[in-house]
Amino acid sequence: MNHTLHKTLIPSFKKLDASLIDLLESLKDQPEHVLNKKINEEKWSVLQVIYHLILTEEASINYCKKKLSFNPELKKAGIVTYFRRISLMTFVGLPFKFKAPEMVSETRMPKEMRFWELVKKWKNIRQEAKEFLGGLPPEMFKKEVYKHPAAGRLTLTDMVDFWEVHFRRHRKQIKKIMSQEGYIV
Repeated sequence: MNHTLHKTLIPSFKKLDASLIDLLESLKDQPEHVLNKKINEEKWSVLQVIYHLILTEEASINYCKKKLSFNPELKKAGIVTYFRRISLMTFVGLPFKFKAPEMVSETRMPKEMRFWELVKKWKNIRQEAKEFLGGLPPEMFKKEVYKHPAAGRLTLTDMVDFWEVHFRRHRKQIKKIMSQEGYIV
């Protein structure tokens, strides 16, 4: 089985991986109790934001694996898919707060988390995603495989591009949290 990433995914994964390394470098020296600290009850801690990002990637890949496991009839991506993609990317880029879907929300998170355990989990899920996506035939990247909870059916490339925009959104959130008292700068 060939595990080479489809050419449309390589730039996004390069950005995602570089961003992940940058994020982890910025957090690795922070005390765990600080990374677990919420600014207030309505806000997430840094580790909750990270866990949300992990859950998003994990849920996406699990959905696609399950979807493809029964060899479904998949619609070819077209102009409607393109507009869903543009709408999603615009929506995620807006500076408004949105309620996370239940499957990737605070209710799915442990109360206390360990930074290095999350790092390991994230790296494993990212590797699993690359292996899964790298094992798919090229024609699969022209079909509506992924289903975003709000935007609907998208391509696998759209899914990974969503991860990138979603990561950037939450990276800003983490920087804002870290500007609060208690973080080592």
